[in-house]
Amino acid sequence: MLDHVFIDVIGALRKAFEAGFLERQALEERFQVDVLLGDLSWETSYSLPGEGMPPRVRADISLDWPTWSQSAYRSWSIGEASDDPPEIGIEIVLRIQRLADGPDIDAVMKALPDESPPIGSDTLERSGPTIEQTYNDDMDQCHIAVEVSYEGTYRFDDESMRDAAVLESHVASLGSWVGSTLVRLGDLKLNFQPPEPEDDDG
Repeated sequence: MLDHVFIDVIGALRKAFEAGFLERQALEERFQVDVLLGDLSWETSYSLPGEGMPPRVRADISLDWPTWSQSAYRSWSIGEASDDPPEIGIEIVLRIQRLADGPDIDAVMKALPDESPPIGSDTLERSGPTIEQTYNDDMDQCHIAVEVSYEGTYRFDDESMRDAAVLESHVASLGSWVGSTLVRLGDLKLNFQPPEPEDDDG
């Protein structure tokens, strides 16, 4: 059974990112079910418009709706008491990619806030950076990327479970926050490789 409140969170986040003038990477979107445990997860990616492929900067968003939280929500929906309110795990990974050489990590971290704006009663907290280097088979090309993640939880209350408009207001600021942060990362004086050429079917 798909709990509708999880779908409501997905819809609210999509609305927030579209309001932040971000471009969804449709091929990167996934909705997954753990058939053994019953956990639900949703993943998607957004970038700034006109970045080319792959975009220089990108935000990867993932939501996790664990089985215990689904049970807590169902208990609330039928009027039963629950020890813990339901919650959804949120991770936003900000990624700088298509780098031609190693980035100035200090400059990258200075462009990033310590935490996200409030999401209900909580915020997402920043982790340390991860640097990724990928080589081709001939070892003559190296693609470098940097990722920094923000992780936390969204804890439902009675209002947000009862009214989708309240839920939307809790996550609305994430779209503009992600958009402005990607702009700051894209404005850093880093050496980027050109985008991949577009396919010409004509």
